[in-house]
Amino acid sequence: MSQSQYVFIETRDPFESAGAGFVADTATALRERGRPVTVFLVQNGVLATRAGARGSQIGRMAEAGVTVLADEFSLRERGIEPGDLGGGVRQSSVDALVDLLIVPGTKAVWH
Repeated sequence: MSQSQYVFIETRDPFESAGAGFVADTATALRERGRPVTVFLVQNGVLATRAGARGSQIGRMAEAGVTVLADEFSLRERGIEPGDLGGGVRQSSVDALVDLLIVPGTKAVWH
């Protein structure tokens, strides 16, 4: 039996949401247990992707081996250029998110 992969979809502004650490903590813990984990940032979730963003959890997740993807449309709508992205973040598309979600055994969490 293959191991489940986890996909977290983060839509909330990490600087205004009281539960901002939930996704980072849970994704990191799962990755540390050897699980494949992707965090897909969309809508205001992309606001933490800028290099040097204070309080961003992205670096910690990336260091733990979590794949961090940011929706290209959400980035563009918020004026964040590809060159503005911090280490550990890759620009992606909603099509790529759909591809992740349809993999058998994928567990998705929308936050």
